[in-house]
Amino acid sequence: MAAMDIDRGLHADTRPGTAPAALGQGAGPQVRVLIPSGALGISIDPAALEAGLAMAPDIIAIDGGSTDSGPYYLGTGTCKYARASIKREWAMLMRARARLGVPLLIGTAGTCGVDAMVDWMLEITAEIAAEIAADDPAGVGAALRVATLKSSQSPATLAEKFGHGAISALEGAPDLAAADFAGCSHAVALAGAEQIQAALKTGADIIIAGRATDTAVIAALPLARGCHPGGAWHGAKIGECGALATDNPGPGAILIEFDAAGFTVQPTGAGVQATPHTVSAHMLYENADPFVLHEPGGHLDVTGACYTALDPRRVRVEGSVWVASDAYTVKLEGARQAGFQTVSLVMVRDLHYVAHIEDWVGALEAAFHRREASNIAVDFELDFRLIGQDATLGALETQGLRAGGGSGGIHEVGVMAIITASTQDAARDIARLLNPYLLHFPLTENEPMPTFAFAFSPPEMDRGALYEFQLYHVLRLADPMAAFALETHELGASA
Repeated sequence: MAAMDIDRGLHADTRPGTAPAALGQGAGPQVRVLIPSGALGISIDPAALEAGLAMAPDIIAIDGGSTDSGPYYLGTGTCKYARASIKREWAMLMRARARLGVPLLIGTAGTCGVDAMVDWMLEITAEIAAEIAADDPAGVGAALRVATLKSSQSPATLAEKFGHGAISALEGAPDLAAADFAGCSHAVALAGAEQIQAALKTGADIIIAGRATDTAVIAALPLARGCHPGGAWHGAKIGECGALATDNPGPGAILIEFDAAGFTVQPTGAGVQATPHTVSAHMLYENADPFVLHEPGGHLDVTGACYTALDPRRVRVEGSVWVASDAYTVKLEGARQAGFQTVSLVMVRDLHYVAHIEDWVGALEAAFHRREASNIAVDFELDFRLIGQDATLGALETQGLRAGGGSGGIHEVGVMAIITASTQDAARDIARLLNPYLLHFPLTENEPMPTFAFAFSPPEMDRGALYEFQLYHVLRLADPMAAFALETHELGASA
């Protein structure tokens, strides 16, 4: 995007103290949301969290995952992060919530947000609640109400809705027929603010939501309490990744104060600053249009937003607009198994071959297909990746002079072959057929047979099932709760 396009509609006064004294203050609703990290499981800075708690937030909200890491986690219905790190950080937040007596909310639990991951997070919550109660039997953590909001969808039900015209494709979605829904191992709908608000209305101390938009978990309470709709959605977008919209995302935590006119962003980590540039730039993050963001029930337009530096750490934003849509839709995500993979890794250190590595791989691939076609009875894909440097010996590498002279060249290349087939056995057998080619295939016919080094023995490594996204669609709903299940659970003394 050209620089002039990025500047369109971006009105920023970066001089501290030039904003009206009453900016962001005065009568009307005010809601403070503390976002302690970009996602649960990637680390929470205790000092930044403590500083945020001192600002008296009305709710602690955090994201639990997304599709950023590809379709595997949705396809398998599993979490990307270690259970130990999830429990450690969730315990920090549960104890923080108990101290303040405010709700604690997580969206897209367990990376993918399927129902099983909501139950998994509920199990972890119960474990921590029991530990808190054991430490302080009479404390506020001894009895908890937990609301769970589930987002998983039945493929059969989706196929029926597709047949009735309630599901439509987003741009770039794969072609889809009603029969294709049955191939989804998991499918979810993304909850918006309305579904999160329904969970908040239960009076739960803790809300564990399945797949939800990153912004909904932040915007829900400000919207429910009458804060500016455009400001609520825009501030939620800015805060979705914690302190990523600052000059130092490391400490992670950020507090956003919403009100009747807009919102104010303030990082809580020591030495971290938010500026009009860092805040406005976040609309570019994972968003096709830096001025428009689509959410269930409408879209956010920030073309006229004004970003003002209140001081070196805080930024005030006003002028964002929420545009409601005629129909209420939620995004659908689904993944299916697309085969199995085996990989082989060979290290090439012969400088002649390193210098001509692309020619060697091209000739090897052509020879393999030509010679082995009659030995392979299944459809398969073979892909080569050229990777790494110093990967053979790692820290033990002593090679000083590299190809091309000096120390800036490359003296080795890792060649990774990726074989995809309909079964794991087939992928492994094809990798074994490829084995002698990777080890001894000559660059030309008139030179000695080379010898390279496999990184492991055996070199074939099964990756297991391969998944791909199947659904990138929207589902039209007459009732926002129609595709979601809300339950409450009593933990501890009141159970």
